[in-house]
Amino acid sequence: MLLAFDTSSAAVTVAIADPVTGAIVASSTTVDALRHGELLAPAIAAALAEAGCTPRELTRIAIGVGPGPFTGLRVGLVTARTMADVLGIEVVGVCSLDILARQSSLSLPVAVATDARRKEIYWALYDGPAPDGSRRRLEGPAVDKPAAVAHVLAGLPLIGRGATLYAETLSVPADEVVEYPSAEVLAYGVATGTLEVVAPDPLYLRRPDVTLSGGPKSVLTK
Repeated sequence: MLLAFDTSSAAVTVAIADPVTGAIVASSTTVDALRHGELLAPAIAAALAEAGCTPRELTRIAIGVGPGPFTGLRVGLVTARTMADVLGIEVVGVCSLDILARQSSLSLPVAVATDARRKEIYWALYDGPAPDGSRRRLEGPAVDKPAAVAHVLAGLPLIGRGATLYAETLSVPADEVVEYPSAEVLAYGVATGTLEVVAPDPLYLRRPDVTLSGGPKSVLTK
């Protein structure tokens, strides 16, 4: 079985799917930006129980690699790599913005904008869907202030939490917006080869908020 999960946003989303067809057999999503470390392991255990399989029956793991906040990505990637190492199975990464673009049912080019905090967004542009549903990324991922890229995103259907947070700046219609990546879409896309896989390394795009200390300051005077 294929285990897929993404912790690049405020959502902790987990799915288990048939590794060939991508058919989803169990899934869950919980939105809580501050509890990734508490929620992920129980969500994986619950999905395995719902699917009626054990960790040893997993054959592959797919993980969303961001871009996203440092802490959330670290929780997901460490979990994915540790499980894959213990079980002796492959782990692959997928850009989390690609997952969101794949969630659009529109037959048009789309843009994705997610919450990067610091009043910024992570964004990318995508072509219209191919016959198999895959989308080619045309630009990005990048991180910018919404106002700085509003002209780039203008006129395109916009997906992601950033579209909700900065709807006025980005001129997003009042329609309901898909805000978070779905592990179901991640699992299906990896199983069917309609999402591009990359190394399971975090895609931060900028330095973390917390940095290493430069060492103690001298209190001696000359």
